[in-house]
Amino acid sequence: MARKPEIRVGIGGWNYEPWRETFYPEGLSKAKELAWASRQVSMIEINSTFYGSQKPATFAKWRDDTPDDFVFSVKASRYATNRRVLAEAEDSVHKFIHSGIAELGPKLGPLVWQFAATKVFDPDDFTAFLQLLPKEVDGVALRHVLDVRHPSFMVPEYLALARKHHAATVFADSDEFPVFADVTGPFVYARLMRTQPDVKAGYTPKALDQWAEAAQAWQKGGHPADLPRVEPAPKAGAARDVFMLFIAGAKEKAPLAAGALLKRLGWEPEEA
Repeated sequence: MARKPEIRVGIGGWNYEPWRETFYPEGLSKAKELAWASRQVSMIEINSTFYGSQKPATFAKWRDDTPDDFVFSVKASRYATNRRVLAEAEDSVHKFIHSGIAELGPKLGPLVWQFAATKVFDPDDFTAFLQLLPKEVDGVALRHVLDVRHPSFMVPEYLALARKHHAATVFADSDEFPVFADVTGPFVYARLMRTQPDVKAGYTPKALDQWAEAAQAWQKGGHPADLPRVEPAPKAGAARDVFMLFIAGAKEKAPLAAGALLKRLGWEPEEA
């Protein structure tokens, strides 16, 4: 029986000192932060992999510390994406893919390939890069999402290329990066980056209601009508997984925002 597409909501990382005051229970050891956080949200984006490699045993420990029905997205190595010629990234891509991410097994969610804000869309070079991304590693299927951060990507040519390679494009609710909600892959990956320090849950109740509606529309195969796009929205298609991360902005508010959105979607955290 096919798995029903899901909406997952989470945060970036779990080691953030201000969360010791606002998120984690008093007295919780740092060694137990992941176990706690993974029972309050339904996914976490691993960011440390962007800066350096992790050992297979580390991925295995993260897998074992989290509930069965949990997902990690993993940010790919900056050595693969922050380069002048992406076509020359083969060794860096291979090193990241074979670094041990397969140890996460069924808990491995999308791989996030984040490009520099100065990286301009070059169709030939970007095509060569996408051809480097494998479909699986050690029997674990891979899903790729492209975090493009330069306005030059807001063109139909880029959208067509990403769709050809079945790669999703990050939707960034951001004041810094291009904002466009055109769906290019079989799932949706949204990074919500406007949490505010003076708002109780980071986002206002109205905004959280709107994001809950957007998540449900995406899950059903639709396209939220009030989000900016490059191309006109197509007709609704097949249902799809949706991943929504509260990340950047007022980071101290991210867990509160994620919890508030999950509650709107009918998801309850595990008891401590």
